[in-house]
Amino acid sequence: MRWEGNRESDNVEDHRGDGGGGGGGGFGFGGRSIGIGTIVVALIGGWVLGVNPMTILGLLSGGGGPVQVSQQQQQRPRTEANDREYKLMKVVLADTEDVWTDLFRRNGGTYQMPKMKVFSGAIQTACGAGRSATGPFYCPGDQDIYIDLDFFRLLEQRFHAPGEFAQAYVVAHEVGHHVQNLMGLSDKVHNAQRNASERQANALSVRLELQADCFAGVWAFHANRARSIIEKGDVEAALNAATAIGDDALQKQAGGQVMPDSFTHGSSAQRVRWFNRGIESGEIAQCNTFEARQL
Repeated sequence: MRWEGNRESDNVEDHRGDGGGGGGGGFGFGGRSIGIGTIVVALIGGWVLGVNPMTILGLLSGGGGPVQVSQQQQQRPRTEANDREYKLMKVVLADTEDVWTDLFRRNGGTYQMPKMKVFSGAIQTACGAGRSATGPFYCPGDQDIYIDLDFFRLLEQRFHAPGEFAQAYVVAHEVGHHVQNLMGLSDKVHNAQRNASERQANALSVRLELQADCFAGVWAFHANRARSIIEKGDVEAALNAATAIGDDALQKQAGGQVMPDSFTHGSSAQRVRWFNRGIESGEIAQCNTFEARQL
């Protein structure tokens, strides 16, 4: 990915070394925050904390108390690798700012830029206490994106999805949730989920997540056309990441059965399909997952 020397966003805050900020209470799901995947949360938690992933899934669905993060995990040393990744985060966020500002303007709107907060261990958010085990997430309450750079080590080592463009895809997906929030789509989905069965609520969540994947593709289309950021192998890296964090792939890796009715983010094939639709078309209108007959 060609990104060095490009503009860096002023909306990235470095909260590594702040002491974790992990007060009481678990991180708030249930429509109050949107992350890269609930099941990937369980796998990350199992890997970092040595806890059975299915136990953590139970906690995330309301079956128990919060997962505690030790002080040692909260204060990881910085490395040359994650300092480079921090710089990449600033450049990618700036690129999404440029793309979505232009797209909103073309459609008669004004894009409100989110902030990205890079942390380690835990951090307080408007959605509750965010933790590294949650993976990257977007909090509608404060319109901020939260990320622990150690997630990229997991993406590379456990999910075999390395590469800077794969990391950019993760950021662009979370920015996609911010776009949904600005468009009022997130609220509509969460309101509909309140009166829906668990199966129906999961299906709505899948459509929301696949649209964020498509929006990530829309960003990549326009960013590449404007700044030629994509190099050979980059799209494949993003598709590998989308494949690795599909619900079916994650359920298999967690050692359980594949249960489509429990999907909240979509299968690997669906995530790849919708990212491809965005990057091939560059059109927001092509990302209407809510009216799509087939995902």
